[in-house]
Amino acid sequence: MSEIALGGLLIGALVLFVLLGVHIAVALTAIGFAGVWLMREDLELAMRLMYLSAYNGVADYIFATIPLFVLMGLLVSISNVGKDTFDVAESLLRRVRGGLGVATVLANTVFAAVTGVSIASAAVFTRVAVPEMVRHGYRTSFAAGTVAGSSVLGMMIPPSLLLIIYGVLAEQSIGKLFVAGLIPGLLLAVVFAAMIMLMARFTPGLVFDLKRHAELATGRSTARLLGTGEMLSKLVPIAALVLLVLGGLYTGFFTPTEAGGIGAFGAFVIALLRRSLGGGNLWRVLTETGAVSVGILILLVAAGFYSRMLSVAGVPVAISDMVQGAGLGPYGFLFLYVVILLLLGMILDSSSILLIMTPVAVPIATDLGFNLIHFGIITVIAVEIGLLTPPFGISVFTVKSTLNDPKVSVESIFAGSLPFVGVMLLVLVVIAIFPVLALALT
Repeated sequence: MSEIALGGLLIGALVLFVLLGVHIAVALTAIGFAGVWLMREDLELAMRLMYLSAYNGVADYIFATIPLFVLMGLLVSISNVGKDTFDVAESLLRRVRGGLGVATVLANTVFAAVTGVSIASAAVFTRVAVPEMVRHGYRTSFAAGTVAGSSVLGMMIPPSLLLIIYGVLAEQSIGKLFVAGLIPGLLLAVVFAAMIMLMARFTPGLVFDLKRHAELATGRSTARLLGTGEMLSKLVPIAALVLLVLGGLYTGFFTPTEAGGIGAFGAFVIALLRRSLGGGNLWRVLTETGAVSVGILILLVAAGFYSRMLSVAGVPVAISDMVQGAGLGPYGFLFLYVVILLLLGMILDSSSILLIMTPVAVPIATDLGFNLIHFGIITVIAVEIGLLTPPFGISVFTVKSTLNDPKVSVESIFAGSLPFVGVMLLVLVVIAIFPVLALALT
Protein backbone atom coordinates (compact mmCIF):
# COMPACT_ATOMS: atom_id res chain seq x y z
CA MET A 1 0.00 0.00 0.00
CA SER A 2 1.32 3.44 -0.92
CA GLU A 3 1.89 6.09 1.71
CA ILE A 4 -0.90 8.22 0.21
CA ALA A 5 -3.40 5.37 0.40
CA LEU A 6 -2.31 4.60 3.95
CA GLY A 7 -2.68 8.26 4.89
CA GLY A 8 -6.21 8.33 3.50
CA LEU A 9 -7.03 5.14 5.39
CA LEU A 10 -5.72 6.64 8.62
CA ILE A 11 -7.87 9.77 8.16
CA GLY A 12 -10.91 7.51 7.79
CA ALA A 13 -9.84 5.58 10.90
CA LEU A 14 -9.59 8.86 12.83
CA VAL A 15 -13.18 9.83 11.99
CA LEU A 16 -14.30 6.30 12.94
CA PHE A 17 -12.50 6.52 16.30
CA VAL A 18 -14.17 9.84 17.10
CA LEU A 19 -17.61 8.51 16.13
CA LEU A 20 -17.02 5.54 18.44
CA GLY A 21 -16.47 7.95 21.32
CA VAL A 22 -12.67 7.84 21.57
CA HIS A 23 -11.38 11.17 22.92
CA ILE A 24 -10.17 13.29 20.02
CA ALA A 25 -6.71 13.85 21.55
CA VAL A 26 -6.24 10.10 22.08
CA ALA A 27 -7.46 9.37 18.56
CA LEU A 28 -5.16 11.98 16.97
CA THR A 29 -2.11 10.74 18.88
CA ALA A 30 -2.81 7.05 18.25
CA ILE A 31 -3.43 7.56 14.52
CA GLY A 32 -0.38 9.81 14.18
CA PHE A 33 1.85 7.32 15.99
CA ALA A 34 0.54 4.34 14.01
CA GLY A 35 0.88 6.23 10.73
CA VAL A 36 4.52 7.23 11.21
CA TRP A 37 5.42 3.76 12.47
CA LEU A 38 3.74 1.94 9.56
CA MET A 39 5.03 4.29 6.85
CA ARG A 40 8.62 4.47 8.06
CA GLU A 41 8.72 1.07 9.78
CA ASP A 42 10.66 2.75 12.56
CA LEU A 43 9.24 2.67 16.09
CA GLU A 44 12.01 4.94 17.39
CA LEU A 45 11.20 7.62 14.79
CA ALA A 46 7.52 7.55 15.77
CA MET A 47 8.49 7.94 19.45
CA ARG A 48 10.86 10.81 18.65
CA LEU A 49 8.24 12.69 16.61
CA MET A 50 5.69 12.26 19.40
CA TYR A 51 8.23 13.57 21.92
CA LEU A 52 9.03 16.60 19.75
CA SER A 53 5.33 17.35 19.29
CA ALA A 54 4.73 17.19 23.03
CA TYR A 55 7.82 19.26 23.87
CA ASN A 56 7.50 21.94 21.19
CA GLY A 57 3.74 21.82 20.62
CA VAL A 58 2.76 24.47 23.15
CA ALA A 59 6.14 25.99 24.03
CA ASP A 60 5.44 29.40 22.45
CA TYR A 61 4.12 32.01 24.86
CA ILE A 62 1.26 32.80 22.45
CA PHE A 63 -0.46 29.73 23.93
CA ALA A 64 -0.95 31.70 27.14
CA THR A 65 -3.84 33.41 25.33
CA ILE A 66 -5.93 30.28 25.82
CA PRO A 67 -6.10 30.10 29.64
CA LEU A 68 -6.19 33.90 29.95
CA PHE A 69 -9.19 34.38 27.65
CA VAL A 70 -10.94 31.36 29.17
CA LEU A 71 -10.42 32.87 32.64
CA MET A 72 -11.72 36.25 31.46
CA GLY A 73 -14.84 34.68 29.98
CA LEU A 74 -15.64 32.65 33.09
CA LEU A 75 -15.15 35.64 35.40
CA VAL A 76 -17.48 37.72 33.22
CA SER A 77 -20.06 34.92 33.20
CA ILE A 78 -20.37 34.78 37.00
CA SER A 79 -20.60 38.58 37.30
CA ASN A 80 -24.08 38.83 35.71
CA VAL A 81 -22.66 41.04 32.96
CA GLY A 82 -24.69 39.12 30.38
CA LYS A 83 -27.97 39.79 32.22
CA ASP A 84 -27.17 43.48 32.58
CA THR A 85 -26.38 43.79 28.88
CA PHE A 86 -29.66 42.09 27.96
CA ASP A 87 -31.62 44.34 30.33
CA VAL A 88 -30.25 47.46 28.66
CA ALA A 89 -30.87 46.11 25.14
CA GLU A 90 -34.41 45.11 26.13
CA SER A 91 -35.15 48.59 27.42
CA LEU A 92 -33.72 50.31 24.32
CA LEU A 93 -35.57 48.06 21.86
CA ARG A 94 -38.88 47.79 23.70
CA ARG A 95 -40.86 49.48 20.87
CA VAL A 96 -39.29 47.48 18.00
CA ARG A 97 -41.35 44.57 16.68
CA GLY A 98 -39.31 41.50 17.51
CA GLY A 99 -37.27 43.74 19.79
CA LEU A 100 -36.52 41.09 22.40
CA GLY A 101 -35.03 38.83 19.74
CA VAL A 102 -32.90 41.72 18.50
CA ALA A 103 -31.95 42.50 22.10
CA THR A 104 -30.75 38.91 22.51
CA VAL A 105 -28.56 39.24 19.40
CA LEU A 106 -27.23 42.61 20.56
CA ALA A 107 -26.45 41.33 24.05
CA ASN A 108 -24.79 38.22 22.60
CA THR A 109 -22.67 40.42 20.32
CA VAL A 110 -21.36 42.45 23.26
CA PHE A 111 -20.94 39.36 25.43
CA ALA A 112 -19.02 37.60 22.64
CA ALA A 113 -16.39 40.35 22.74
CA VAL A 114 -15.26 39.20 26.20
CA THR A 115 -16.00 35.47 26.30
CA GLY A 116 -14.87 33.87 23.03
CA VAL A 117 -16.89 30.71 23.73
CA SER A 118 -20.26 30.04 22.09
CA ILE A 119 -21.33 27.54 24.74
CA ALA A 120 -20.92 30.14 27.50
CA SER A 121 -23.15 32.57 25.60
CA ALA A 122 -25.77 29.88 25.00
CA ALA A 123 -25.88 28.93 28.69
CA VAL A 124 -26.04 32.53 29.97
CA PHE A 125 -28.75 33.81 27.62
CA THR A 126 -30.91 30.69 27.91
CA ARG A 127 -31.38 31.60 31.56
CA VAL A 128 -31.70 35.33 30.89
CA ALA A 129 -33.47 35.81 27.57
CA VAL A 130 -35.72 32.78 26.96
CA PRO A 131 -38.03 33.27 30.01
CA GLU A 132 -38.33 36.99 29.23
CA MET A 133 -39.17 36.37 25.57
CA VAL A 134 -41.77 33.73 26.45
CA ARG A 135 -43.33 36.11 28.99
CA HIS A 136 -43.74 38.66 26.20
CA GLY A 137 -45.57 36.24 23.91
CA TYR A 138 -42.74 34.76 21.84
CA ARG A 139 -42.84 31.09 20.86
CA THR A 140 -40.56 29.08 23.13
CA SER A 141 -38.96 27.34 20.15
CA PHE A 142 -38.16 30.68 18.50
CA ALA A 143 -36.79 32.13 21.75
CA ALA A 144 -34.56 29.11 22.33
CA GLY A 145 -33.53 29.04 18.65
CA THR A 146 -32.61 32.73 18.81
CA VAL A 147 -30.33 32.12 21.79
CA ALA A 148 -28.71 29.10 20.12
CA GLY A 149 -28.34 30.90 16.78
CA SER A 150 -26.89 34.14 18.13
CA SER A 151 -24.53 32.27 20.49
CA VAL A 152 -22.30 31.44 17.49
CA LEU A 153 -21.15 35.06 17.55
CA GLY A 154 -18.94 34.03 20.47
CA MET A 155 -16.64 32.19 18.09
CA MET A 156 -16.42 34.90 15.44
CA ILE A 157 -16.21 38.22 17.27
CA PRO A 158 -12.77 38.32 18.89
CA PRO A 159 -11.41 37.05 21.17
CA SER A 160 -12.34 33.61 19.84
CA LEU A 161 -10.93 30.26 20.91
CA LEU A 162 -11.58 28.78 17.47
CA LEU A 163 -9.59 31.57 15.81
CA ILE A 164 -6.77 30.92 18.27
CA ILE A 165 -6.81 27.20 17.46
CA TYR A 166 -6.87 27.87 13.71
CA GLY A 167 -4.08 30.43 14.04
CA VAL A 168 -1.89 27.94 15.87
CA LEU A 169 -2.55 25.10 13.43
CA ALA A 170 -2.17 27.28 10.32
CA GLU A 171 0.77 29.23 11.79
CA GLN A 172 -1.00 32.56 11.26
CA SER A 173 -1.00 35.70 13.40
CA ILE A 174 -3.70 35.41 16.06
CA GLY A 175 -3.83 39.21 16.31
CA LYS A 176 -4.58 39.51 12.58
CA LEU A 177 -7.22 36.78 12.83
CA PHE A 178 -8.89 38.65 15.69
CA VAL A 179 -8.96 41.85 13.64
CA ALA A 180 -10.22 39.97 10.57
CA GLY A 181 -13.10 38.47 12.56
CA LEU A 182 -14.57 41.81 13.58
CA ILE A 183 -16.38 42.86 10.37
CA PRO A 184 -17.75 39.33 9.60
CA GLY A 185 -18.91 39.01 13.22
CA LEU A 186 -20.70 42.36 13.16
CA LEU A 187 -22.14 41.55 9.73
CA LEU A 188 -23.58 38.32 11.12
CA ALA A 189 -25.10 40.20 14.06
CA VAL A 190 -26.68 42.85 11.80
CA VAL A 191 -28.16 40.26 9.43
CA PHE A 192 -29.46 38.20 12.38
CA ALA A 193 -31.23 41.29 13.75
CA ALA A 194 -32.68 42.21 10.33
CA MET A 195 -33.94 38.65 9.85
CA ILE A 196 -35.71 38.67 13.23
CA MET A 197 -37.45 41.99 12.49
CA LEU A 198 -38.52 40.79 9.03
CA MET A 199 -39.85 37.52 10.45
CA ALA A 200 -41.74 39.38 13.19
CA ARG A 201 -43.37 41.57 10.55
CA PHE A 202 -44.11 39.12 7.72
CA THR A 203 -44.29 35.70 9.45
CA PRO A 204 -45.44 36.52 12.97
CA GLY A 205 -46.76 32.99 13.52
CA LEU A 206 -43.20 31.67 13.48
CA VAL A 207 -42.05 34.24 16.03
CA PHE A 208 -44.96 34.77 18.39
CA ASP A 209 -47.48 32.63 20.18
CA LEU A 210 -50.28 34.58 18.50
CA LYS A 211 -52.91 33.82 21.12
CA ARG A 212 -50.64 34.79 23.98
CA HIS A 213 -49.32 37.78 22.05
CA ALA A 214 -52.86 39.04 21.40
CA GLU A 215 -53.55 39.03 25.11
CA LEU A 216 -50.77 41.51 25.70
CA ALA A 217 -51.42 45.19 25.25
CA THR A 218 -51.22 46.01 21.54
CA GLY A 219 -48.23 48.19 20.69
CA ARG A 220 -47.14 48.35 24.31
CA SER A 221 -44.19 46.59 25.92
CA THR A 222 -44.15 45.48 29.51
CA ALA A 223 -40.38 45.78 29.62
CA ARG A 224 -39.20 47.89 32.53
CA LEU A 225 -37.89 51.23 31.32
CA LEU A 226 -34.40 51.85 32.65
CA GLY A 227 -33.18 55.32 33.46
CA THR A 228 -30.04 56.70 31.85
CA GLY A 229 -28.05 56.35 35.06
CA GLU A 230 -29.11 52.73 35.55
CA MET A 231 -28.24 51.89 31.94
CA LEU A 232 -24.80 53.40 32.34
CA SER A 233 -24.16 51.52 35.58
CA LYS A 234 -25.04 48.27 33.83
CA LEU A 235 -23.05 48.99 30.65
CA VAL A 236 -19.91 50.66 32.00
CA PRO A 237 -18.19 47.44 33.22
CA ILE A 238 -18.66 45.48 29.98
CA ALA A 239 -17.97 48.52 27.78
CA ALA A 240 -14.75 49.28 29.68
CA LEU A 241 -13.59 45.67 29.36
CA VAL A 242 -14.37 45.53 25.63
CA LEU A 243 -12.59 48.83 24.96
CA LEU A 244 -9.61 47.76 27.06
CA VAL A 245 -9.10 44.40 25.37
CA LEU A 246 -10.15 45.07 21.79
CA GLY A 247 -8.89 48.65 21.77
CA GLY A 248 -5.47 47.49 22.89
CA LEU A 249 -5.45 44.73 20.27
CA TYR A 250 -6.57 46.85 17.32
CA THR A 251 -4.22 49.72 18.10
CA GLY A 252 -1.31 47.31 18.48
CA PHE A 253 -0.71 48.43 22.05
CA PHE A 254 -1.22 44.87 23.33
CA THR A 255 -0.17 41.57 21.87
CA PRO A 256 -2.95 38.92 22.02
CA THR A 257 -1.31 37.38 25.09
CA GLU A 258 -1.03 40.73 26.86
CA ALA A 259 -4.65 41.52 25.94
CA GLY A 260 -5.69 38.22 27.52
CA GLY A 261 -3.82 39.07 30.71
CA ILE A 262 -5.23 42.59 30.92
CA GLY A 263 -8.73 41.30 30.13
CA ALA A 264 -8.54 38.59 32.78
CA PHE A 265 -7.39 41.15 35.36
CA GLY A 266 -10.19 43.55 34.34
CA ALA A 267 -12.79 40.78 34.59
CA PHE A 268 -11.40 39.86 38.02
CA VAL A 269 -11.80 43.46 39.20
CA ILE A 270 -15.41 43.54 37.91
CA ALA A 271 -16.22 40.26 39.66
CA LEU A 272 -14.56 41.55 42.84
CA LEU A 273 -16.50 44.83 42.81
CA ARG A 274 -19.74 42.94 42.22
CA ARG A 275 -18.93 40.51 45.03
CA SER A 276 -19.37 37.56 42.70
CA LEU A 277 -16.37 35.54 43.91
CA GLY A 278 -17.76 34.30 47.22
CA GLY A 279 -19.35 30.95 47.98
CA GLY A 280 -16.61 28.99 46.24
CA ASN A 281 -17.13 30.79 42.91
CA LEU A 282 -13.47 31.81 42.60
CA TRP A 283 -12.27 28.25 43.11
CA ARG A 284 -14.81 26.94 40.58
CA VAL A 285 -13.69 29.52 38.03
CA LEU A 286 -10.01 28.62 38.52
CA THR A 287 -10.57 24.87 38.32
CA GLU A 288 -12.81 25.19 35.26
CA THR A 289 -10.22 27.46 33.60
CA GLY A 290 -7.58 24.81 34.20
CA ALA A 291 -9.78 21.99 32.92
CA VAL A 292 -10.79 23.82 29.74
CA SER A 293 -7.28 25.14 29.01
CA VAL A 294 -5.50 21.84 29.56
CA GLY A 295 -8.05 20.09 27.37
CA ILE A 296 -7.44 22.54 24.52
CA LEU A 297 -3.64 22.47 24.87
CA ILE A 298 -3.55 18.66 24.83
CA LEU A 299 -5.66 18.74 21.68
CA LEU A 300 -3.18 21.12 20.05
CA VAL A 301 -0.23 18.88 20.92
CA ALA A 302 -2.07 15.86 19.48
CA ALA A 303 -3.03 17.83 16.36
CA GLY A 304 0.60 18.85 15.83
CA PHE A 305 1.66 15.19 15.90
CA TYR A 306 -1.18 14.23 13.55
CA SER A 307 -0.13 17.02 11.16
CA ARG A 308 3.43 15.68 11.10
CA MET A 309 2.09 12.24 10.18
CA LEU A 310 0.09 13.72 7.28
CA SER A 311 3.20 15.52 6.05
CA VAL A 312 5.21 12.29 6.19
CA ALA A 313 2.47 10.58 4.16
CA GLY A 314 2.36 13.43 1.66
CA VAL A 315 -1.43 13.67 1.95
CA PRO A 316 -1.76 17.49 1.63
CA VAL A 317 0.49 17.57 -1.45
CA ALA A 318 -1.36 14.66 -3.06
CA ILE A 319 -4.77 16.24 -2.48
CA SER A 320 -3.48 19.59 -3.78
CA ASP A 321 -2.21 17.92 -6.97
CA MET A 322 -5.54 16.10 -7.32
CA VAL A 323 -7.55 19.31 -6.96
CA GLN A 324 -5.38 21.19 -9.44
CA GLY A 325 -5.36 18.22 -11.84
CA ALA A 326 -9.16 18.02 -11.74
CA GLY A 327 -9.36 21.65 -12.82
CA LEU A 328 -11.62 22.62 -9.91
CA GLY A 329 -9.82 25.88 -9.29
CA PRO A 330 -9.70 27.78 -6.00
CA TYR A 331 -13.45 28.24 -5.60
CA GLY A 332 -14.21 24.68 -6.64
CA PHE A 333 -11.93 23.49 -3.87
CA LEU A 334 -13.45 26.00 -1.45
CA PHE A 335 -16.96 24.74 -2.21
CA LEU A 336 -15.98 21.11 -1.58
CA TYR A 337 -14.10 22.11 1.58
CA VAL A 338 -17.09 23.97 3.03
CA VAL A 339 -19.42 21.06 2.20
CA ILE A 340 -17.09 18.68 4.06
CA LEU A 341 -16.98 21.04 7.06
CA LEU A 342 -20.79 21.27 7.12
CA LEU A 343 -21.13 17.49 6.97
CA LEU A 344 -18.56 17.00 9.73
CA GLY A 345 -20.41 19.63 11.76
CA MET A 346 -23.35 17.24 11.99
CA ILE A 347 -21.31 14.65 13.87
CA LEU A 348 -18.27 16.36 15.45
CA ASP A 349 -17.62 19.37 17.68
CA SER A 350 -15.96 22.53 16.34
CA SER A 351 -12.49 21.96 17.81
CA SER A 352 -12.34 18.39 16.48
CA ILE A 353 -13.22 19.53 12.96
CA LEU A 354 -10.49 22.18 13.01
CA LEU A 355 -7.94 19.73 14.36
CA ILE A 356 -8.75 17.17 11.66
CA MET A 357 -9.21 19.43 8.63
CA THR A 358 -6.82 22.37 9.09
CA PRO A 359 -3.57 20.38 8.65
CA VAL A 360 -4.98 18.90 5.44
CA ALA A 361 -6.63 22.00 3.97
CA VAL A 362 -4.17 24.82 4.74
CA PRO A 363 -1.32 23.56 2.49
CA ILE A 364 -3.82 23.12 -0.36
CA ALA A 365 -5.28 26.58 0.19
CA THR A 366 -1.75 28.01 0.15
CA ASP A 367 -0.96 26.32 -3.16
CA LEU A 368 -4.21 27.64 -4.64
CA GLY A 369 -3.36 31.22 -3.64
CA PHE A 370 -5.81 31.81 -0.79
CA ASN A 371 -4.99 34.36 1.86
CA LEU A 372 -4.89 32.16 4.98
CA ILE A 373 -6.44 34.85 7.18
CA HIS A 374 -9.45 35.04 4.85
CA PHE A 375 -9.48 31.24 4.60
CA GLY A 376 -9.53 31.00 8.41
CA ILE A 377 -12.59 33.26 8.72
CA ILE A 378 -14.45 31.14 6.15
CA THR A 379 -13.40 27.99 8.00
CA VAL A 380 -14.61 29.21 11.39
CA ILE A 381 -18.00 30.36 10.04
CA ALA A 382 -18.53 27.00 8.31
CA VAL A 383 -17.49 25.12 11.44
CA GLU A 384 -19.78 27.25 13.61
CA ILE A 385 -22.78 26.33 11.46
CA GLY A 386 -22.23 22.82 12.79
CA LEU A 387 -23.16 24.07 16.26
CA LEU A 388 -26.73 24.47 15.01
CA THR A 389 -27.18 21.43 12.74
CA PRO A 390 -28.54 18.04 13.83
CA PRO A 391 -27.80 15.51 15.13
CA PHE A 392 -24.84 16.95 17.09
CA GLY A 393 -25.65 20.69 17.37
CA ILE A 394 -23.86 21.34 20.66
CA SER A 395 -25.28 24.86 21.07
CA VAL A 396 -28.81 23.50 20.69
CA PHE A 397 -28.17 20.80 23.28
CA THR A 398 -26.64 23.39 25.61
CA VAL A 399 -29.83 25.47 25.37
CA LYS A 400 -31.98 22.37 25.91
CA SER A 401 -29.95 21.30 28.94
CA THR A 402 -29.92 24.78 30.50
CA LEU A 403 -33.62 25.31 29.83
CA ASN A 404 -34.46 21.97 31.47
CA ASP A 405 -38.09 22.11 30.29
CA PRO A 406 -39.61 18.78 29.20
CA LYS A 407 -42.21 20.67 27.14
CA VAL A 408 -39.47 22.04 24.86
CA SER A 409 -38.07 19.37 22.57
CA VAL A 410 -34.64 19.36 20.97
CA GLU A 411 -36.34 19.19 17.58
CA SER A 412 -38.23 22.43 18.22
CA ILE A 413 -35.00 24.24 19.15
CA PHE A 414 -33.33 22.96 15.96
CA ALA A 415 -36.34 24.29 14.03
CA GLY A 416 -36.08 27.65 15.80
CA SER A 417 -32.40 27.96 14.94
CA LEU A 418 -32.84 26.95 11.28
CA PRO A 419 -33.27 30.56 10.01
CA PHE A 420 -29.94 31.42 11.62
CA VAL A 421 -28.27 28.57 9.70
CA GLY A 422 -29.63 30.05 6.46
CA VAL A 423 -28.32 33.51 7.35
CA MET A 424 -24.88 32.11 8.22
CA LEU A 425 -24.69 30.31 4.87
CA LEU A 426 -25.58 33.57 3.10
CA VAL A 427 -22.92 35.53 5.01
CA LEU A 428 -20.41 32.74 4.33
CA VAL A 429 -20.98 33.06 0.58
CA VAL A 430 -20.69 36.86 0.73
CA ILE A 431 -17.40 36.74 2.67
CA ALA A 432 -16.01 34.07 0.32
CA ILE A 433 -16.82 36.25 -2.73
CA PHE A 434 -15.64 39.51 -1.11
CA PRO A 435 -12.41 38.81 0.84
CA VAL A 436 -12.12 42.52 1.64
CA LEU A 437 -14.77 42.04 4.33
CA ALA A 438 -12.31 39.90 6.27
CA LEU A 439 -9.11 41.65 5.28
CA ALA A 440 -10.05 45.34 5.33
CA LEU A 441 -8.78 45.95 8.89
CA THR A 442 -5.74 43.64 8.83
